[in-house]
Amino acid sequence: MNVAYTDYADTGYRRAEQKAAQYFASLYVQVKEKSYVPTLTEDILIWKRKHIHRPSWLSFLSRGKKKPDSRDYHKYIGWLHYTGELDDYLDRSISYIYMRDLGMDLHSPDTKARIRRVAQDTKKLLLRPTNRNGGGTPDYMSLAGLYRWAQKEGIENAVIWVINKLKLVATHIPEEMDADQAQRKLIKIIVGVVMHVIEDMSVETSPAERSARLDDAIRLGYSYGLTYPFIDDLLDSRVLNAQEKEQYSQMISQALLTGTVPELRQWSGNNMDLVQFIHKELRDAFEYIQGHQRPETQRAFFEQSNVFFHSQHIDRIKDLGNPHYSNEELYLPIILKSSSSRLIVRSVISASADEGFEDRTFFYGIYNQLADDFADMFQDMEDGAVTPYTYYLKYRRQRTDLINPFEMYWAVISHLIHEVYHSDAKTREVMLDRAINGLKRCKARVGAEKYNEIMDIFASGNPEFNRLVQQMVRTADQVDFFDKLLRDQMVTVLRNERKEKDYFIDTIKTVRNEINNSLQIAKPLGIPPMKESLIDAANYTLDGDGKRLRPILTWVMAVNEYGLQASAIVPLLRSLEYMHTASLIFDDLPSQDNASTRRGRPTLHRVHDSATAEITGLFLIQKAIEEQSSLEGFDPQTVLKLIQYSSQRAGDMCSGQAMDLNSKGKALSLEELNTVCYYKTGIAFEASLVMPAILAQVKETEIAILKKFAYHAGIAFQIQDDLLDVQGDMEQLGKPGGQDAENNTSTFVSILGQEGASREMWEHYCLAMEALQEMPRNTAFLKHLLNYMVNRDR
Repeated sequence: MNVAYTDYADTGYRRAEQKAAQYFASLYVQVKEKSYVPTLTEDILIWKRKHIHRPSWLSFLSRGKKKPDSRDYHKYIGWLHYTGELDDYLDRSISYIYMRDLGMDLHSPDTKARIRRVAQDTKKLLLRPTNRNGGGTPDYMSLAGLYRWAQKEGIENAVIWVINKLKLVATHIPEEMDADQAQRKLIKIIVGVVMHVIEDMSVETSPAERSARLDDAIRLGYSYGLTYPFIDDLLDSRVLNAQEKEQYSQMISQALLTGTVPELRQWSGNNMDLVQFIHKELRDAFEYIQGHQRPETQRAFFEQSNVFFHSQHIDRIKDLGNPHYSNEELYLPIILKSSSSRLIVRSVISASADEGFEDRTFFYGIYNQLADDFADMFQDMEDGAVTPYTYYLKYRRQRTDLINPFEMYWAVISHLIHEVYHSDAKTREVMLDRAINGLKRCKARVGAEKYNEIMDIFASGNPEFNRLVQQMVRTADQVDFFDKLLRDQMVTVLRNERKEKDYFIDTIKTVRNEINNSLQIAKPLGIPPMKESLIDAANYTLDGDGKRLRPILTWVMAVNEYGLQASAIVPLLRSLEYMHTASLIFDDLPSQDNASTRRGRPTLHRVHDSATAEITGLFLIQKAIEEQSSLEGFDPQTVLKLIQYSSQRAGDMCSGQAMDLNSKGKALSLEELNTVCYYKTGIAFEASLVMPAILAQVKETEIAILKKFAYHAGIAFQIQDDLLDVQGDMEQLGKPGGQDAENNTSTFVSILGQEGASREMWEHYCLAMEALQEMPRNTAFLKHLLNYMVNRDR
């Protein structure tokens, strides 16, 4: 064991505990003597001048523009802008973030200037036209918006890395945990670390240094943020049994005391696979943080991390059935854990010294924790968790010595305003805004009757003060906050994304099964033996484990978007898969890629011979045209137009194969490779979108948008194919990897390298997403299809 780290931990915890005890003693006196009440009463009376308004004659003019529910993100921001309240809204919101997350002094002229600048930039971002077709997700919350920001900052590799990491984490969050909240917390930590780094830089910071520091911030933010879903939330959940929790806690504690993550040897429970994944991710994260710290900040990191984990552990193992906890036992751990969680961030990024930051952060933490515990008290009560609120609810009648946590909350606010922030007017404004907002949100969430019951329990000790507070809750306005809106919006986006993704997956499974059941080519009686063999060869290729993306895409657009009858388009679905399968047969030939495996089975020319494979491919193309000509219930001229389009695209695909064949052994330019890729891959996606649009007789302008989307989606799909050829698993791919290098084929990876190819893929992803913004209809399925294309592993 590293004795130095152990000494740091013990000394650091004792020092932090002593400071927390002194802070608690000061607050205890204020609560007992109610000395905070007259001070805060005066504060609220000053504050209310800005927030209690008599209706003016102008209000009658704007009655038609009723305040929307803040959960409707776009309408609410539009309403704030319309009423002229957006500037104040952003000012208080960003001021609060600077105080809470960055530990800034709002009285500082430099901080005021920074807040004004960020508020102006945020306003421009919020008022930028956004796409409503894909579910109303703000651009800055979308992957495309994130990647465009990364390009601007020169940190594409870091953003691609963290996107892949977040995807990996999402697939490993157990069902017993709230996956949306876990992801939100992790993203919030990453954003918070990036904010700290941005604020730690100056206008003199060079672009190269800025990019390097932001790159590190994203990776450090992920590395630190990983502790929330995979330590905090995991230990709070019921995923691990008691023995596993103890074993896991000991492993974390040992890492913080020794500076080295212990090896994972025997595991006593049923969660070995999960723990193995978490152990590897946390070990990599721990080592990354260590490797990017200066020696002088490493000690602070281990001290604060130990304070946080130890105090969190003390809080976690409390038993709500134990009636004997003292006030100190209830409050000291939350003072410690709430302050250390924020102090860790500064040590993680090795931030420069900021006079007063540590004290402001230390004293502020309990305020945020008490606010969160108030909001969560009923869920905490249900879970049997011990917090000041749940404990007071249960034991207030038999333990008259217990501090009322609601009174403690107001005492903390008074202490922060007057002792920590020296009676600063801006701080008073923002903190009271936040306090009244929290009570308003609680009342809206639980209903007036339940809310009044809560106040009867927690606020009865100060009736005059409570009457004033409740008057503010009923009548005050302009107390909403952007971070609350963002949090609600992020959770909504994550949940909607999950629902849309589930629908996407279910649709693919259902339609894929329907398509698979209709693909086999029948053998009429009396046909020549050779044709029978040809049909057998065709059915062999069709019977493989194909993704059927193209006909699935056609079905969704035709049925869900254009309202065509599912039964009427079956021939079109078959034709698309026949043409695609024919292209794969040609692609696998010895003269082309000389592939030995396709869709998890030997390729057709390996089962038979090249001549049979070539004839089978031609036969499938002929069958595709036959299927299209059998479409019934559509205008004959429309069907003819579709067949003409299909024939042209089939010719283009042949041109693509010829280009591919001609490029063997040659080093293609990126432009040449894009052309080959479009003719080989993009055209097939285009046909899947355009053919149902032709049958539905949509406008040419919409067809042009579909072609633009297909072009970029097809290239993104091919780049992911090239990446999987060097990174993928043969069992998942259904074909051996490394074929492109073996065949000396130019690919995006061979031209650009793996990182360059990933950047090119995300560029085409963005261009495809931006094309969807022009669509005059719902594009949620296409959005998820594109996400599947760039995130698939086969």
